[in-house]
Amino acid sequence: MQTVRATGWHCLAETRIDLHTHSDCSDGLLSPDGLVALAQTRAVGMLALTDHDTVAGCAAARRACQKAGVRFVAGIELSCGWRGLEIHVLGLAVDDAHPELLQHCAAQLARRRERLTGIGERLNRAGLPGSSLVQAALAAPVPTRTHVARALHDAGWAPDVPSAFERWLARGRPGHQGAQWPGLDVTLGSISAAGGVAVLAHPHRYPLKTTHLDELVAQFKAGGGAGLEVSLSGMSPAAADRAATLARRHGLAGSIGSDFHEPDLSWRPLGRFAKLPDRIEPITALLRQVA
Repeated sequence: MQTVRATGWHCLAETRIDLHTHSDCSDGLLSPDGLVALAQTRAVGMLALTDHDTVAGCAAARRACQKAGVRFVAGIELSCGWRGLEIHVLGLAVDDAHPELLQHCAAQLARRRERLTGIGERLNRAGLPGSSLVQAALAAPVPTRTHVARALHDAGWAPDVPSAFERWLARGRPGHQGAQWPGLDVTLGSISAAGGVAVLAHPHRYPLKTTHLDELVAQFKAGGGAGLEVSLSGMSPAAADRAATLARRHGLAGSIGSDFHEPDLSWRPLGRFAKLPDRIEPITALLRQVA
């Protein structure tokens, strides 16, 4: 498979770019084809598909991008553990057929199924029909807590999906169930083996003090991490400034994305203008794209 270096960041500067999106191959609502079709209407010039713990949608998204004239980046969002917290790392420009990455995804799928089974049991004990609520989620290609939250909403146990998390699934709530995710080093190793570029996702969402977040970013960089999300939908100006400061301090490139899941979430629109804070190298300088 021929690959080329991504070039022309400046020519993308007046168009939109999105290096963090999800399809129905994980917990998004659009198919890979539907995601690309929306990206085309949104004038997205470069798109990465980064489904949770799977690259199953990359082939379809690649073909759709080629037809639409959108520059495609094969990606993934991997869950890992760090000091008892769940951390997410994007792998961009990965070889989506690499055996080690596919083996990693298979192990993640088993962990996810085990986690959701535990969530169902906990919801049962809380008086909800937990087993039936998680049944449909377990049938998804990559079962996630978002699938359970949607089931809770659809069954009338929560007014919306965010409320389902807050009432039932968040830490300390009746349906909360952790997972034994692999460590940061293992996750970075799988991305590296597949030729990918590792980006620490949404640093502002982790419940870490400033010093601990700095330690996480330092360990991420030492393990081979290359980038940090510094422009993401929903980031406050203060959070964006902190992310930019971390990127400069640790010599990490800046990545841009929406964390898009579904069209009806107005605060996560697909595509962002390709502008970065001062003195931040664009992650696109490090990416390889499928020709």
